[in-house]
Amino acid sequence: MNKTAKLIATCVALILIAATVTVPVVLYSLGYIDYADPEPTDRGGYLLVYSRGNEPENERISFALSRDGYDFSPLNGGEPIVGHKLGTGCARDPHITRGRDGRFYMVATDMRSELGWTSNHAIVTWSSTDLVNWENETIIDLKDYVAGTNRAWAPQAIWDREKQMYMVYYSSSQWIDEQAGTSTGTCLWYAYTKDFTKFETKPEILFQTKSGADCIDGDIVRKDGEFYLYYKDQGIDDICYAVSDRLNGGYVAPDKNVVNVRHQGVEGSFVYRLIGTDTYLMLMDSYKDGCFYLQQTEDLVNFKRVKQSDYDFGFSPRHGAVLAITDAEYERLYDAYSK
Repeated sequence: MNKTAKLIATCVALILIAATVTVPVVLYSLGYIDYADPEPTDRGGYLLVYSRGNEPENERISFALSRDGYDFSPLNGGEPIVGHKLGTGCARDPHITRGRDGRFYMVATDMRSELGWTSNHAIVTWSSTDLVNWENETIIDLKDYVAGTNRAWAPQAIWDREKQMYMVYYSSSQWIDEQAGTSTGTCLWYAYTKDFTKFETKPEILFQTKSGADCIDGDIVRKDGEFYLYYKDQGIDDICYAVSDRLNGGYVAPDKNVVNVRHQGVEGSFVYRLIGTDTYLMLMDSYKDGCFYLQQTEDLVNFKRVKQSDYDFGFSPRHGAVLAITDAEYERLYDAYSK
């Protein structure tokens, strides 16, 4: 038998041996992921309010629109829409809510980040009757309520049915020794307001992590008499949740409470419900990748990824919030800013 024939015979023998060997199949080695099926809606729309970055010119409030809750397009060419003249003149991490009085209210971090991450001690608010024209810009300085406040980050607002006021909650810490640069840990605080021009109550702590690690970027969703609080646990660099039967306290974090299915650097999570469905989307700011990620749930605990090909935030927004709007409101915004 010549060398070529021997080589062929050897190869055939190896193939036959390999065919008899059982090789276990490991799904995760193939990159298997259980993706959610998008569930678009057929009426109304969605308004995304967001800031664009850490430079002063990008620490402004911009808007984007969506019909289905997955694909968003920036208004005004992505340029800022809401002016900010008071305080630092810069605004980040906006949140928008539909008021009980027919107005819309927006709150944001009053911060110029180039001055440092412990330079911020106020939030800024606006109101509007039509989502197009914003007025009543107000600075609420947390130092006026809690001495030594050195950060007041990512404020959000939610209506409290029992108190008949809006609960504003935010991340905050205070100086222990400003000259030495030591401060308390960062956790979630809250206070009540009637009109977003001042607090009616003294701020109190809303939630702290069991480990004592800093937590930031709180977001509360009400469902079936329960309140789900999502936050970033800085100790594990991930998005977690806690639950309570009342809005302003009593939140308990389960032992296994990480909800981010990507397990990579994200912050500024925000959950919104798709109109007319039982589906909720969680928006997450991937600050390392410079993009948004979406994941989806129906029970607010178990999430699945949404394929990046099934949604579009191609204009690189940063930490923001989404408001469900009517067809008329959508058209009004589009007509005012689409050009």
